[in-house]
Amino acid sequence: MIFNGKTILVIGGTGSLGKVFVKRVLSGELGTPKKIIVMSRDEAKQHQMRMSYLHKLVATEEVIYNNFKNALEFRIGDVRNYADVCSAVKNADIVVNAAALKQVPTCEYFPTQAVLTNCLGASNIVRALEENSYPVNTVISVSTDKACKPVNVMGMTKAIQERIIIAANILNPETRFICVRYGNVLASRGSVVPLFHEQIKNGGPVTVTVPEMTRFLLSLNQAVDTLFAALRSAKRGETYVPIASSATVLNIAKALIGKRKIDIKITGIRPAEKLHEILVSEEEVTRCVRRGDYYAILPMLPELRNLNQNEPAALKKEFGSEDTALDLAGTVTLLKKHEIMIGDIDLSQGEELLR
Repeated sequence: MIFNGKTILVIGGTGSLGKVFVKRVLSGELGTPKKIIVMSRDEAKQHQMRMSYLHKLVATEEVIYNNFKNALEFRIGDVRNYADVCSAVKNADIVVNAAALKQVPTCEYFPTQAVLTNCLGASNIVRALEENSYPVNTVISVSTDKACKPVNVMGMTKAIQERIIIAANILNPETRFICVRYGNVLASRGSVVPLFHEQIKNGGPVTVTVPEMTRFLLSLNQAVDTLFAALRSAKRGETYVPIASSATVLNIAKALIGKRKIDIKITGIRPAEKLHEILVSEEEVTRCVRRGDYYAILPMLPELRNLNQNEPAALKKEFGSEDTALDLAGTVTLLKKHEIMIGDIDLSQGEELLR
């Protein structure tokens, strides 16, 4: 029970992933934590999250003014600010870095801002532990498939974030620094599924960039499962990757539309966008091993490699979304499994109807 009696800091904890992570931790499935600290910049999102947990139990004023007595504590702070980071991490046992600028167009237009959040933020966490010897047991940082052979600013900054976190193990031997890397999270803010639902609600058209474009897909709970798996089992310097399904964007659109009379409009690939994503590159294949439902990418720095590592390489080629894309029926099954609202769709020329 890895969370028993632990203080867990979730930086960026009011985001889609952070909220589900906190809910799962509070459920006690991996032990009862001493405290969960949610740190973010947005007081409105913090207030909304606080009320969703506590407003039925006690009066609003009592919740707000006893914030630091509660097991779920909220802090206004910015991962870009070193002092804020120091204040938050100093009493934590586990630090989850989920703070990010993650929208590709935003990062392209404001690359310096992406560097400040995604790179400097990670550096501030490492620096806080390095300079102050805070007794943090584990730091886990959330990355993305776009960090693998990156072509856009978001991916580039996340790739550097991974390297900052992994390299931190060398000068901070008392703390385990690890990463997780995964693809598109279904129904998260800014993802394609809410966009398609909104377009369908308004009568279309549903805009698809390129019909053959593929993306890895997993639910928010699968993303949290990946974090939990890494926190349980990852060794210092390892990056955990879920063995996730993928689908074409066109099949996602078709599944959501179903038999409704809504047009699909092909708009063309957007700036800084890949046709297919990669979760494990061909350069990483030789140091990628299987751990249950996950791949673990071993660190490339020799100081962090276990020379007696006997685990065989799990892959012979890179793990890309093009190679594992589901057909339309598989896409429908995947979306239904994760309770994504889809339209009625005829998969066999009128003989089979999935609802």
